[in-house]
Order: sequence, then C-alpha cells, then structure tokens
Amino acid sequence: MNISVTILTKNSQKYLQEVLASLKDFDEVLLFDNGSTDRTFEIAASFPNVKPVKGTFDGFGPTHNKASALAKWDWILSIDSDEVVTSGMAADIASTLLDPGAVYAFPRHNYFNGTFIKWCGWYPDKQIRLYNRTRTRFTDAQVHEAIMTEGMHRVDLKGALRHYSYDTHADFLAKMQSYSDLFARQYCGRRSSSPWKALWHGIGAFMRAYIIKLGFLGGYEGFVISVYNGNTAYYKYLKLYEANQRKNER
Repeated sequence: MNISVTILTKNSQKYLQEVLASLKDFDEVLLFDNGSTDRTFEIAASFPNVKPVKGTFDGFGPTHNKASALAKWDWILSIDSDEVVTSGMAADIASTLLDPGAVYAFPRHNYFNGTFIKWCGWYPDKQIRLYNRTRTRFTDAQVHEAIMTEGMHRVDLKGALRHYSYDTHADFLAKMQSYSDLFARQYCGRRSSSPWKALWHGIGAFMRAYIIKLGFLGGYEGFVISVYNGNTAYYKYLKLYEANQRKNER
C-alpha cells in the first residue's frame, strides 16, 4: 500500500515486534525516535519496510508533524508504539478508495491487565488515524493532539486498532507524570488553576469515568482506570497552578 505509517518511539521494545509485524503490507513504516536505549532499533532493523529516524521530542502534535514531513508518501497512517493494526483494519484500508479530502477513523480496542475494557469511556474509542498530509495535519498541542478535521470529510471504517494501554500500575504512573507535565507546559499563563480547581477536576474526572461512563461495571479494572483518570486530572491542574505561580514570580 502506498501509505506511510508513522510511529513515535522511545524505549518501545515491549510491543514493537508485534506492532511492526502487523504492518508488513505497508510500503513504509517511519519510526521517529527520540532517544531509545533499549532494543527498539534492533527490532526495527529486522523489518525491511521500516525506516528509523532520530529526532527530538517537541510535544506530541509537533513531533507527529515532523514525522509526517519525513515520510515517503502523502497518505499517513499514524499509530502509537503500543498499537497493533489488526488484519481487519488493514483489509479495510486496502479495499477503500481513499479521498484526499477525507480523514479516516477506526475503533480502538483498549486493553488493561489483559482485559478488553468496554467502560470508562474506553470503548468504542474511535480514533482518526489516516489522513493525507497535503490537506491536513496534527494540531500543535503538546498533549491530547489530534488530526485537524476542519473542512474535511470524516469516514468511519470498521477494522479495529488493538491498543495495549497499560499493563501495570507503574505504566499508569509514568503516563500520568508525562501527560501532567505536558499539560502544565501547554497551558502555563493561558489557563488559570488553583489547588481547589485541581481537586474538583480530579473528583469530576473520577465520577465521570466510574459513574457516568459505567466504570463500576468493569470491576477491578474499571475502578483502577477511574482512579487513574481522577489522579491525572488532579495533578494536571495542580502542576498548572505551580507553573503559573513560578511564571508570575519572575
């Protein structure tokens, strides 16, 4: 397929073998790496269609756009290093007559603790991942980046993307630390915050995931994910408050 797959990597060896094996039918897989010290490059070297590139991480949106600019083809399929393109998804893409004025979305099946999560807002979790770089690109957001859809037609395909979200509590903590830092950097001086706002955002995020989005039906996994959502929201706004305080003291 004349589509370039782009993947941002850093110490991504855990699932990379399975991820890259699922992309064997794509002409080019561009790995944009920002400092791997594990077996990421060794694994990449075993796939002839994979092109590793080293660069800096400037936030998720800008870095996705840097990877896209280096790709061979104008059609870009952007996936994460813990996401696997299923055979159904690959077949859907291959059988679709792609329109440059459209963006293509896929349902994402998220897993935690070996369980397919259908609660907490994690399902069906449709994600826009296929686009033509001559017509659109990612936003410049540091975190919660997205492909820009203004003036574009959205097409929902049925083939699913399998996502190994988190395996351990350490994975949750690492993601929470990274995302809350990027959030504070992105909104410093642009959005107000306080310890009370942080607390209410945290409580609200937990309640939405556990009650409104039926996390309580997910047993242990649903509870853990809901607590994670609450903690992430709390620390995002607490770090933003601290960042604003430091900025105002200068």
